[in-house]
Amino acid sequence: MVKPATPPPKRRGRQRSVAAEAAILKATLELLGKKSLNDVTSEDIARKAGVSKATIYKWWPNKNLVALDAVGARLAIDLMVPDTGSAKKDFTRHLKDTIVFYKSPMGRQLCQFLAGGQNDPEFLDLFRKRFLKPRRDSLLVIWQRGVDRGEIRREFDGELVLDLIFGPMVYRLMAGHGPLDEQEAVAITEAVFCGIALPIDD
Repeated sequence: MVKPATPPPKRRGRQRSVAAEAAILKATLELLGKKSLNDVTSEDIARKAGVSKATIYKWWPNKNLVALDAVGARLAIDLMVPDTGSAKKDFTRHLKDTIVFYKSPMGRQLCQFLAGGQNDPEFLDLFRKRFLKPRRDSLLVIWQRGVDRGEIRREFDGELVLDLIFGPMVYRLMAGHGPLDEQEAVAITEAVFCGIALPIDD
């Protein structure tokens, strides 16, 4: 289950005014709730936050990084890893929770970050480090438990297993060609485990 929280953003440049920073991050979140990342401008953020555009550029090189800090601060930090005693059940539960999250307004904002990062390598790198890596690391705990308990064939790389389970969700979110709900989460994990599960001795 994904709970709001991400490590506090790294400070850049000179010391920030706490009040101005809070206003900028709050304004950015509110704008992202109404517009796409591409349509939000630094001018929009400055106007809504009641600061100058120069204030924003003192602390952030561009508005994409403002957005990343805003959403990262809101998302927070605690990554709850389910432990039902079954790797397949844990992955199924986590996939269900992740589908619900990505279909929420906050999740849709994060999908925009992936698209926005295609033309901004620094932004995409920070997104991977701050958001994707800690979540993938938490999911590798489920994979390792499954290997240690003899549920998953150890010859499969854990990173590949995560892509096999969560990749279809990302593809369906982006392409919209098929349903994405709890029933599909069960079907996806069932299909993947047909290939990675160790056979149960009779």
